[in-house]
Amino acid sequence: MRKPHAILVPYPAQDAFSEDEKLNDLASLVSLPDGLETGEDRNDFGKLPDAIFRVMPEKLEEMIKELNAKGDDFEKVTCIVADICMGWVFEVAKKMKIRKAAFWPAAAISLASLFCIPKLLEDGIIDNKGTPMKKQMVQLSPTMPAISSLEFTWLGIGDLKTQEILFNLMVKASEFVTLADFTICNSTYELEKGTFTSYPEILPVGPLLASNRVANQIGHFWKEDSTCLAWLDQQPARSVIYVAFGSFTLFDRTQFDELAHGLEMTNMPFLWVVRSDMVKDTQNDGFDDRVKSRGRIVGWAPQQKVLKHPSVGCFVSHCGWNSVLEGVSCGLPFMCWPYFSDQFANRMYISDVWKTGLVFDKDESGIVSREEIKNKIEQLLGNDEFKVRAIDLKEKVAVAVSKGGHSDKNFSNFIDWIQEKDT
Repeated sequence: MRKPHAILVPYPAQDAFSEDEKLNDLASLVSLPDGLETGEDRNDFGKLPDAIFRVMPEKLEEMIKELNAKGDDFEKVTCIVADICMGWVFEVAKKMKIRKAAFWPAAAISLASLFCIPKLLEDGIIDNKGTPMKKQMVQLSPTMPAISSLEFTWLGIGDLKTQEILFNLMVKASEFVTLADFTICNSTYELEKGTFTSYPEILPVGPLLASNRVANQIGHFWKEDSTCLAWLDQQPARSVIYVAFGSFTLFDRTQFDELAHGLEMTNMPFLWVVRSDMVKDTQNDGFDDRVKSRGRIVGWAPQQKVLKHPSVGCFVSHCGWNSVLEGVSCGLPFMCWPYFSDQFANRMYISDVWKTGLVFDKDESGIVSREEIKNKIEQLLGNDEFKVRAIDLKEKVAVAVSKGGHSDKNFSNFIDWIQEKDT
């Protein structure tokens, strides 16, 4: 019996592998040109989508033909699983008569907002470039929480031209996904009951974390500094403020300094991830010396291991969905500091729906002040109700991914679908 041979197509973002990180024998990595030249900025959200659409479909089709031509000793491609933002893949798969599945790595509410674009246009909530006509709260369906019209997934990244490019990408993605035979989402019914009730075609299979399975996480853009785990061992239980803002968030000098002084003013131990590209023109005003007895700064951290550590008391986060799932799965309360895209909807879940965290407010200059940082962290850690709700949510999510849980059943059905013979 021939084994299934699946091709997985992620959105080209930021993961990389070190020399000591290996895939098992059942998986191999291949690369396709993304349409950008060597040296061009792949974090430029305005350029990358257009380049991908222009170049990658033809290259993917060529690669599949080459794989299928290798003969009987090689398993032909039987299905393709692709990120929904790479939805052109489904058109290639349809052309080549290959089964196809769509994967959404973010919250289901963000995917639902894509599905609602035609209605948002019809109702005059946004224009044909995705720009909101006015600030208002929008409920995408009666079972879902309302979100601000200023916080749709395609907003808040770059200038208006970049926003238009991203909006068009989302429109195309929502059209392409209708070609998929299966749509799975890295979320769980317990976290987004209202969204999955309104959109039963989206199947939750998450949280997809290495810690939920017998596996180790591999693939990192920066080298992890695991020495921080030994430092955490020396700290009291639930005492450490963990601060991390993902792979893309940037700070200006003023905001960076306010955050540093705010952490200092708490008089609490903290572990702060500061990427090398996170801020320009930093100056040491003696901060490192003043906090060296209780503060630790690293370039990148083994986040899942950090969040599971018993000394960590809260998570100051940009609210990227992976970070949200990791924090939820560890039962941690959040301090929310979203920057763009789906992070605002994720923040809404934390602060308004699950009630497991608080939000930093900006002053009239658009800055989160050191006093705001100190006061909100103290408020979060001084109220045990946040921790109680966070632990309760952790337990519910754990049931979803355990044997027989909602996400576990969906994931098993998805694997069975991959293993089916072509009809």
